Amino acid sequence: MTRTSVSAAEQAQRHALAHARSAHVPARAAHAPYRSFPWAGESFPLGRPGGPESPGRYGGRGKASPGGERVDLDRLLRLSLAVPVGTTGRRRPVPSAGALHPVRVHLLLGAGCSPPPGRYVYDPHAHRVHRRGPAPADAQPGAIAVLTVTAGNTVTHYGHRAWPLLLLDAGHAAAALVLAAEGTDPTVCLDADGATLSAAAGLPRAGDWKTLWPGTEPEQPLAAVRFTLRETGHSDDPLSAWTSLPLAGAPVPRPGTEVVPPVALAETRYLLEILGAGEQTGATWHTARRPAPVTDSVLRERRSADPADLTRPPPEDPLARILTTAVAAWPGGPPWSAAVGGPAPALLTLAAPYPSRPTSAVRPAPALRVLATGEARPTLAHWAAGQRWIAEAGAVLLAHGCPSDAPAARVGPDHLAAGYAAGMAHAHAAAAGLPSRPIGSWQQADLGAALGETPERDWIVHGLALGGPPAPTSPSREEERP
Repeated sequence: MTRTSVSAAEQAQRHALAHARSAHVPARAAHAPYRSFPWAGESFPLGRPGGPESPGRYGGRGKASPGGERVDLDRLLRLSLAVPVGTTGRRRPVPSAGALHPVRVHLLLGAGCSPPPGRYVYDPHAHRVHRRGPAPADAQPGAIAVLTVTAGNTVTHYGHRAWPLLLLDAGHAAAALVLAAEGTDPTVCLDADGATLSAAAGLPRAGDWKTLWPGTEPEQPLAAVRFTLRETGHSDDPLSAWTSLPLAGAPVPRPGTEVVPPVALAETRYLLEILGAGEQTGATWHTARRPAPVTDSVLRERRSADPADLTRPPPEDPLARILTTAVAAWPGGPPWSAAVGGPAPALLTLAAPYPSRPTSAVRPAPALRVLATGEARPTLAHWAAGQRWIAEAGAVLLAHGCPSDAPAARVGPDHLAAGYAAGMAHAHAAAAGLPSRPIGSWQQADLGAALGETPERDWIVHGLALGGPPAPTSPSREEERP
């Protein structure tokens, strides 16, 4: 049967995509109040947040895998998502639009983890997990992290521009978990349907949340990361064992917080539900690795740079290598380019496909080629919600694609993949000693049309501003003394 019309869901999605990319400015951003962590249940500590790493501080809890290996959740979550001790929680290892951090992590734990097998949710402020229910009898050893988002604060701040930022934030969180997953074989899924992820995590479907758990803030799942113990191998369908279980424990109700949701919030949740439905026949799990230069010490120190620290141009070799990391991070994701200034401003891309795992121990420097000549950064600053500092950035890496008529099965994964790739490139930049800062909001950023190609086919989805190394400082007279 041939379809002669576009469905209501597709119309809503295309309208939302066009609206988010338009010049329409959201209402003045309101302050997003802090909301205490809503989940309760039996609590398991994961070590002191911000304290020394301690792979074995579990007091014998939990059943080890057959070979005795464990997933070190203490280290994994502290290096990725935990709130540093003594801070408000806005500055964390993982970047987030507006430092709002809407991503939550539900953990599906089998044997080989510090707490006993079961369903848990992670509190990044206390660096603890709360037990929400049991594990299935046939749960695979290791852990699965289901990433959900709470849309309220981001919509309050960004209005109709919020939903792409929620997807990008989830992609960054997935990258942060992979970056911290040394000692396991991590795999990432960005295309599982929302109903499957909700069922696996023991959460209601988006449309049923308010009925089943009134007075609580809905969470919508967007992605998953699996941590497999290297001795156990991979399962083709790791979520199925969990989807057969009933709902797990609910959050604590807080009636009155969302009596009448604003229109933008309702529209955002509906859109995330559409994007989570997709049209794919099955989830795809991608084997992931952190870039070779990245170490645990880099992950502890990485932060989004201040715009004032991004004005020096990055050297060509690290620029090419960081761009390679972004390109290779997610097969089939949006392509990446780099806008550079200097005496020969241009838009650059990789000269040829570059292997993510070259056979030689030492990677040769990847080559760059020119896509277009001329200064692009002032235009990028205008497109990026008028952030003028971008016009002075040393370089701007750009993820682009996602046509105006892209189906839901592409729009969601494209944004998730762009956030994931930017997270990998952000960490690689930190390892190279270069400051960087993600750029999430893009309006009227039709890169293809600007390059003389067909309009509405090649839009900027995400960006990463990149600077050069800090200028050397002259030693003081005291330092010069022998």
